[in-house]
Amino acid sequence: MSLCCFSSSTAAAAAARRFLLPHLFLGRRRHRHDQQRQVSLYVDALLDWNQRMNLTAVTDEGEVMTRHVADSLAVLPPLERAYRGDLGGMRLVDVGSGAGLPGLILAVARPSWKFTLLESMQKRCLFLEHAVEVMGLSNVDVVCDRAENVGQSPDFREAFDVAVARAVAELKVLAEYCLPLVRIDGLFIAAKGHNPHEEIKNAKSAVHKLGASMLEICDVESMGPHGQRTAVVYIKECITPKKYPRHPGTPSKMPL
Repeated sequence: MSLCCFSSSTAAAAAARRFLLPHLFLGRRRHRHDQQRQVSLYVDALLDWNQRMNLTAVTDEGEVMTRHVADSLAVLPPLERAYRGDLGGMRLVDVGSGAGLPGLILAVARPSWKFTLLESMQKRCLFLEHAVEVMGLSNVDVVCDRAENVGQSPDFREAFDVAVARAVAELKVLAEYCLPLVRIDGLFIAAKGHNPHEEIKNAKSAVHKLGASMLEICDVESMGPHGQRTAVVYIKECITPKKYPRHPGTPSKMPL
């Protein structure tokens, strides 16, 4: 286990659309311009749909860019540093995708990767499908189901190189949702708050039973209310026992 630090770039709200961590985008300047346009289309769609349904508590464009978009992109450096394999054609699942964060933003930044957005709420899935269409993304699929069900499906079980989760669930619960989806030598990355060390300690036994161990903890500067966020990176070392993930509701009621 190692500790690393990464500070994400920020910009004034007025310049947010023009300056969005360009060093994390790929390709020539024209391609980077297209990527920033896709992010702008996402922000417009998010703020529009958020007037009719609860997608985010953030309602200001500049805050969406800094607290959500930049925060999502901050996952990339620890992910690409820790990943053991060819980064081209990576398969990544965003578990509990919600408003498509970080999955949709990462799909823009890494167009050669394949993304699956896993979300259980039908209304949010409708938004995700709309956003994928509006942004013109061809590398994203939306799956509307519970992680407990998808993790037991032969089509998805241990089929992904990386699973990411930005959800607010406890780390040991996220591990049970995510690790069954990850192949051996793949990664599970949880975006947590500014002080997740008690959560990490409480999740240690569960993570081990699920076939993984912690690789590193990365402090990430964020424009959120608590400033610093943490990316907790796990590596999958062996096959997850077949009984995991358990039926819906079990992880929150019983210890792993």
